[in-house]
Amino acid sequence: MWRKALAHCSLLVLATFVSAATKNTEIVISNAVVAPDGFSRSAIVVNGSQAVGPLIAANKSDHLNINVVNNLTNESMNKTTTVHWHGIFQQHTNDMDGVAFVTQCPIASEKSFLHSFTVDKQAGTFWYHSHFNLQYCEGLRGPLVIYDPYDPYRHLYDVDDASTIFTLMDWYHVNAYDVAAADNPAGILINGLGRYPGGPNVDLSVTTVQQGKRYRFRVINMACKPHILFWIDKHNLTVIEADGQETLPLPVDEITVYVGQRYSFILEANQPVSNYWIRALPGSYASNFTDGLNSGILRYEGAPVTDPDYDYWWPNNNLTETDLHPIDTSVTVPGLPYPGGADVSINIVSIMNNDTLLFYMNGVIYESPSIPILLQILSGAVTPSQLAPHGLVYTLPPHKVIELSFPTQFLNTPHPFHLHGQSFWVVRSWNSTVYNYVNPVIRDTVNIGQNTDNVTIRFVTDNAGPWFLHCHIDWHLYRGMAVVLAVDTNGTAKSDPVSSAWQDLCPVYDSLAPSDQ
Repeated sequence: MWRKALAHCSLLVLATFVSAATKNTEIVISNAVVAPDGFSRSAIVVNGSQAVGPLIAANKSDHLNINVVNNLTNESMNKTTTVHWHGIFQQHTNDMDGVAFVTQCPIASEKSFLHSFTVDKQAGTFWYHSHFNLQYCEGLRGPLVIYDPYDPYRHLYDVDDASTIFTLMDWYHVNAYDVAAADNPAGILINGLGRYPGGPNVDLSVTTVQQGKRYRFRVINMACKPHILFWIDKHNLTVIEADGQETLPLPVDEITVYVGQRYSFILEANQPVSNYWIRALPGSYASNFTDGLNSGILRYEGAPVTDPDYDYWWPNNNLTETDLHPIDTSVTVPGLPYPGGADVSINIVSIMNNDTLLFYMNGVIYESPSIPILLQILSGAVTPSQLAPHGLVYTLPPHKVIELSFPTQFLNTPHPFHLHGQSFWVVRSWNSTVYNYVNPVIRDTVNIGQNTDNVTIRFVTDNAGPWFLHCHIDWHLYRGMAVVLAVDTNGTAKSDPVSSAWQDLCPVYDSLAPSDQ
């Protein structure tokens, strides 16, 4: 049925040609006192926002010029910064990926840096956040959506705009550096608003719908720690996108969103006019919904301006990753259809030292080098022995099939791993022993599971440059849970030319006093 509908939708897409455009915008990063849940604390804000930055929107094939202005003054949250565009491939613009000491030096306070890149061949749900120390946990994060004027699912929904985005994040009442490994957040914020136990009855995020209309909602887990069980009371959610990749429609009533992951789903506003809870239950520790904790409100037009009734509704049709399949059934998994059937196969074993809480990746703790890896490559370092941090930069040949496996016998909790620069096929998912070489989901952030899992992914090295691969639980990354995949080191200089402004970042940063760094 869905394939017939998709064939028919070609008659319903926009009839006019939409040409690529240049989108110019600016984000100003500064410090401010905010109270998104009623508790006041110092944080990092983007364009004066409370706890989540403004939406950056563009169309497929547009060119984006985003000027990042650094007005940070609070040393406790670092005064320098970077901004990463999570999920954007940065084809031929590796220097715009925004990762401190991988693709650039941080931007100094009272300075700016223009990120200029094209979102060629990409559409879907993305986000932006700091990629320097623990900064995004302090508030430097926001949604990024690339719209497709010829969306094959356009006939399934009536509304898809800034009002149909759900950002989910954990919120703490202390500085990120003061959060202990066992500390839980005060609560989960939905679209930058929430409540905490014992706190004031502040307003929650309200999303308004009109009965009878269909909505494309986009949900983004921007948390620093917990995966989140997301649902909307008494409504079905038909998933159509995972991490910027269209999927065959999958009806569910709950989506577990791991840190860094994104989904789009169709919701039909087919319930009686009323208020319904939007739920964001953290999955990594015990919590609840008492007094609106971890909640938002879906309000039908005409419903009273009140919180919903507290009649708990629990989902029973949870999303399973192995049930997700690409919309394009002609796309096949690269390589041969068995484990190890790739040009290069690498096992990445993560171990946490229970005493130090540091993470070892194949026996080595990731520590940022003093010189960005991209600059090292442009300066002539092309082999693993020449590239720092030693033992954690894997050089990969161009145009080859790469298979990465993540055996987790030493991990007893789930970890979401994000790969910069490309998406990948998840040929083996967590909590599964089955390998799918026919039609597995394609995405860029995957839960590698725990205990007996061996999540396995594949991709093709068609994007030169050093690309970060890391756990997106930010404290785990901060404590060493990362590696770098350097694709085509010999061809990076030709493939990814850098600007003079990029070259100036390191001398300015290196000249700063330690307190200003």
